[in-house]
Amino acid sequence: MAGSGWSKGAASYRDRPERKGRPVIKRMVAAAARAILVALLIALPALILPGVRHDAAQMVALLALVASVLTFVEYFAEYPSLIEFRNAPPFNRMRFIALFLTVLLLTLISRGQVAPTGLSQWLTYAGLHVGQAMDFPFSPVRLMVLLAPEGLDEPHMQMIRTHAGLAYLISLASLLCFVALVRLLDWPIRKGAFNFWVNLPLFDPTAGGDVLRRLKRDSHVNVALGFLLPFLIPAVLKAASVYGTPVDLTDPQSLIWMMSAWAFLPASLIMRGVALMRIADLIEEKRRRAYAQAELQVA
Repeated sequence: MAGSGWSKGAASYRDRPERKGRPVIKRMVAAAARAILVALLIALPALILPGVRHDAAQMVALLALVASVLTFVEYFAEYPSLIEFRNAPPFNRMRFIALFLTVLLLTLISRGQVAPTGLSQWLTYAGLHVGQAMDFPFSPVRLMVLLAPEGLDEPHMQMIRTHAGLAYLISLASLLCFVALVRLLDWPIRKGAFNFWVNLPLFDPTAGGDVLRRLKRDSHVNVALGFLLPFLIPAVLKAASVYGTPVDLTDPQSLIWMMSAWAFLPASLIMRGVALMRIADLIEEKRRRAYAQAELQVA
C-alpha cells in the first residue's frame, strides 16, 4: 500500500502531510479563523440570550478560550494529532455548520421568548410545526419531550418540542447532504489525493488485523451507535433525573446545548461511519486493481 497518496482510489498509510508548499502565514490565518469560529460557537448562547449570570458567562468564556486554543494548535500544526479528516473537506466544515446553525437557531428562538422579533417569531412558528410533525409515538422527538417534568406548563412543553424538532431536522439534513456528497461528488478524492495518515491520525494501520476489515467494523459500529443514540440519550437522561440530578429543561442555555448535543452527536457518528466505509471501499478497489495487475504480470 505504499505510494505518494491517493491516485483515484489509491491509499497511502505512511505518507507525510503534503503541506510544505503551503505558506506558514496562510496556515496560521486559517487556523486562527477556525479557532475564532469555535470560540464564537461556544459563546453564542451566552452572547445572545439576555440575563446570563456572571459566573456562567465566565465559565463559558473559559471553555471558549480553551476550545479555540486547542483548535488553533491542531490546525496550525504540520502533523496531525486528534482531529480526523483535517485535510478532507468539507467533512468537518459540514459538521461545524450543522452544529453552529443548530445552536444559532435555537438561541434565537429562546431569545424570542423574552425579546421577540420578526425573525424569532418566524423561527418559533416553523420550529413548532416541525416539532409537532416529528412528535409521534416512539420517535426521538417524543422521547425528548417526555423528559419534561410532570406539571410543566404548556409554553415550556412547546419550547422543548420546538427545539427538539428543529435540532433533529438540521441533523438529518446535514447527514443527507454528506451522503449525497460521498455518492455524487466522489468524496474524498474528487479534488486530489487523500492522505490516510493525516486524515485518520488515531487509526493505526499496523495495530493488527486487516486494515480493510477494521475500517468496515468501525464504520458499522459508528453507524449503529448513530442510529441508537437518539433513543438512548433520552433514556439515560430520564434515568438520571429519577435516580440522580434532574435535568433542567427550563433553563434556556441548558435546553439549547442538550438539544444540540442530542441531535448532533448521532449525526456526526453516522457521518464518520459513512466516511470510513468510503475509505474502505477505496482501499478495496485499489487492492483489486493491484491483484489484477499482479496476475497480468505473472501471466
